[in-house]
This record gives sequence, C-alpha cells and structure tokens, in this order.
Amino acid sequence: MDFNSFFKAYPFSLSEEEIILDVKHIIEHRYENTDNLKSKKFLFSSLEITSLSPTDNEESIRALVEKVNNIDEESPELPMPAAICVYPALVEVVKNTLTEEVGITTVVGFPHAQTFPEIKIAEASLSILSGATEIDMVINVGKFLAGEYDDVYDEIHEVKAACKDKTLKVILETGLLKTPENIFKASLLAMEAGADFIKTTTGKTEPTTLNAVYTMCRAIRAYYETTNLKKGIKVAGGVKSVQDALMYLSVAKEILEDDFMSVDYFRIGSSSLDKALREELSI
Repeated sequence: MDFNSFFKAYPFSLSEEEIILDVKHIIEHRYENTDNLKSKKFLFSSLEITSLSPTDNEESIRALVEKVNNIDEESPELPMPAAICVYPALVEVVKNTLTEEVGITTVVGFPHAQTFPEIKIAEASLSILSGATEIDMVINVGKFLAGEYDDVYDEIHEVKAACKDKTLKVILETGLLKTPENIFKASLLAMEAGADFIKTTTGKTEPTTLNAVYTMCRAIRAYYETTNLKKGIKVAGGVKSVQDALMYLSVAKEILEDDFMSVDYFRIGSSSLDKALREELSI
C-alpha cells in the first residue's frame, strides 16, 4: 500500500498548542450540558468493565461477572454495560458465568505487542472459540514509529480476518506515539486495516489524555467523511472519575456529533468507573 498517498489524502495541520486550546474551549462550553443523568447512564451503558490484573483468577472473575448479572435485580433503572474485558485465558469463565446479554472482550498482544504476528492471530482465534465477542489488539508501536507501516497494517488486517464477524479494537498507545500527527496517522492506518474501533491505551504505559481523544476523533471524522464508514472510539487507561469520563464524552460529542453517540461507536474501558458511576447516581 502506498502510505505516502494514503496519509496525504487526510491532511492534519493542527499543532499541539491549537489542540490544547480547542479542547479547553470544548470543555468550557459543552461540559456543563453533558453533566447530567442521561449522560451518566449512557456512560454506564458504554462501559467495558475491565479486570486485567496479574492476580486475576477464575474466582475473582466469576465474582466480577456476578456483579453484572445482578444489575437488573439490584439497580433496574441502570442499563447493562457494553462488555466485560478480561485476559484470554479467562474468557470461558465469563462466558459460562454470564447470564446477561453483555459483550465479552479480551486482549491480544497485550500489553506491548512485542511477539510474533502468528501468536496474535492464534490468540484472537482461540479467544473467539472460547466465547469472546470483541478483540482488543495492541498496535506494534515500535514498527509504527520506525515507519514500517506495511507490517503494522498487515498485522491488524490478519487479526481482523481471524476475528471473522467479531469486533476488533486496535489499541494505539497514544502516550508512546507522542505527537498529534503520529496519533492521527496511526488512527487512520488502523481503521483502513480493518479496526472497528480505535482505542487510546492499554493503561499499562502512559495514561490517556483529552488531547489524544480529540485527535483520534478528528481522524474518525475525517475517515467517515472520505469513506462513509463509521468507526468507534474506546477511551481507556486511567479513566477513574465520572468527571474525567464526562470530559471525554464532551470532546467526542463535539467532534463526532450525535450519530456516533451509541455503544456501537463509543466505549470506555475501566476497572473502577463502574463503582464511581453507581455512587454518582446514588444507586
């Protein structure tokens, strides 16, 4: 693929300073209108309740799933979350415990993507056989920064093929990409290679930022306007407070507008936002 021509079709000229000012303006004029019950319930419905700890085991994951199973009984006014996200070896535990219609997400090449492409393909395939409905794969940041775009593209494309009809989210590790231009390019490359969502970070390196989400949303908008294909965004990596989540939602709403404001195109991955949202809603 001719990536020089591909990237030229999506010009990006905003400086980091301009992005900072634009994000500040968005928060100042949109956050207040976003901070309401409807938005908080939407955030809960877009939540991927996540446990990716080295101490995870079958017992702890079953307990996590049971909390989701009990939402209807304990908090009937709440929507179901979008998904539960666990390591591949624990996907089957989620599948066998889950009684609600909630997605099952797992991770591939996690957290640093420094393994053989064949391993990632096998990991995706085995995860889907175990019951995963969504795969989050990590982009090879080292190859991307070295300009080895064909290799990065091919790897994403092959994992997408292994996913068949299941959802693929590509984790960009925005904190390691450093510049807005790199984030914008990586977003476009991932979408062109077959990503259904682009995701901010693994949470194992640099935390996500409003500026990164802004840039990714710009890429999603540009890609949609050129191809008429809608892609989603998943915000993850250090999203702990309701206020943080509402700010990310405000930025996404401003750039992507209402057509993208559904669980099909907006997600938040967090291990603690579930509890924070429940407390905020006094449930």
